[in-house]
Amino acid sequence: MNDRPTVLITGGAGYIGAHCCRALASAGYKTVVYDNFSTGHRSFVTGPFVEGDLRDRSTLASAFAQHRIAAVLHFAAFSLVGESVVNPQKYYNNNVAGTLSLLDVMREAGCNRLVFSSTGAVYGNADSKALPENFPCEPINPYGTSKWMIERILSDYRQAYGLGAFCLRYFNASGADASAEIGEFRENETHLIPRAMMALQGHVGDFAIFGDDYDTPDGTAIRDYIHVTDLAAAHVAALKLLMEGHVGGTCNLGTGSGFSVREILAAIAAETGREVPSTVKPRRAGDPTYLIADPSSARHVLKFKPTHSDLVTIIRTAWAWHKKAHPLKVSV
Repeated sequence: MNDRPTVLITGGAGYIGAHCCRALASAGYKTVVYDNFSTGHRSFVTGPFVEGDLRDRSTLASAFAQHRIAAVLHFAAFSLVGESVVNPQKYYNNNVAGTLSLLDVMREAGCNRLVFSSTGAVYGNADSKALPENFPCEPINPYGTSKWMIERILSDYRQAYGLGAFCLRYFNASGADASAEIGEFRENETHLIPRAMMALQGHVGDFAIFGDDYDTPDGTAIRDYIHVTDLAAAHVAALKLLMEGHVGGTCNLGTGSGFSVREILAAIAAETGREVPSTVKPRRAGDPTYLIADPSSARHVLKFKPTHSDLVTIIRTAWAWHKKAHPLKVSV
């Protein structure tokens, strides 16, 4: 069908963006990926794409004109907490300035629907209770601050310019597509699950637990893990509402339950049959003790409930992808 809406996916060559591209195609949308491939993977892109930076307004505007973009899913951002602490300029310039450039081009093109990839990191140091969207946002690292700034900008644009925008605050994206064709991998991987699996495969020789003195039952930090397939489904649901005229809003995407670092490593050992070799190092700057979502708003507004986010499915799909994607350096 030629009348299907075309959606621009910024950062569509990345882990989450690529999964969302597939979900959108399955839901009947046409997709165009916009990515500078600084961290994304060309092999993850299966349809039309434009190579460019969000701050390159000329290339971005050409993409809107050529493809008649009806809506945007915005994933393009730097997202490493530790790096943001030591190099905040990189994060504010790319994440915030890049988004402002995107919003300018959207207004010029008459495109007024956006689903924004936000994060639970906007909450900062929270307690052990599941966090609702009205919990005070006090991010403790530049990555979280950059996302919070963008949320405030989108709120102002919604009021002033009639932008329809959903801010989806997701917690720890994890797992992989059931086909094992796309998954989570970065040149300098810092996320717990993929890094642990890379350690099992012999690609990482210095796997560490960062902090075992948190005020938690086993001393390690606790996070809410949501399967990337569920995240993609939530983005499709948010986009559908915007296409129907919804003004948007803010929703947490999580399960409402948390697992500690040691619990994740135990689950990986149960799935793979091998213990992850590890050492304990001091806490990293910018890491809160707990980060757990209250997912009530997503259930109510998006009619969304995770169906793939049990820990067994998360670990099993992630491990299947890592075994397929990366040659082993050690016997598994």
